[in-house]
Amino acid sequence: MPDSAAGGYPFVAFAFELRFDEQSFGGFSECSGLNLETQVQEYQEGGRNDAVHKFPTRTAQSNVVLKRGVVDRKVWEWFARAAQGRVEPRNVSVRVLDPAGGGVLMELRLRGAFPCKWSGPELNAAQSNVAIETVELCHQGLDWPRG
Repeated sequence: MPDSAAGGYPFVAFAFELRFDEQSFGGFSECSGLNLETQVQEYQEGGRNDAVHKFPTRTAQSNVVLKRGVVDRKVWEWFARAAQGRVEPRNVSVRVLDPAGGGVLMELRLRGAFPCKWSGPELNAAQSNVAIETVELCHQGLDWPRG
């Protein structure tokens, strides 16, 4: 994987794929929540009024939200097993693709991901929208490995 896009241009956000334990899980139209945040402990030193010391503590990760048109029961069944106490953590890869050639430009990996929330489609007979399901994944960490 190259370290930067060809010609120094940023990666595009519309060409991506998700893989679960190196297997395709169907196409997703949206992926959000790829966030890490290091929590900070503040310390006010006595006699020093011009600044507050800040020390890093833990890094917390956000849940990742995936959306796709309903095409099968795979996502529902994975969530239903977890809801029954049969949690099946998977390693999830989010791959940003080169839209011209389909090569992988960037890959982010979620360790030990499992579904912690599922939302079914919003149904409205007055509209002709695609039925979208949403799954929220909890995970044990986000990595951006070198290629």
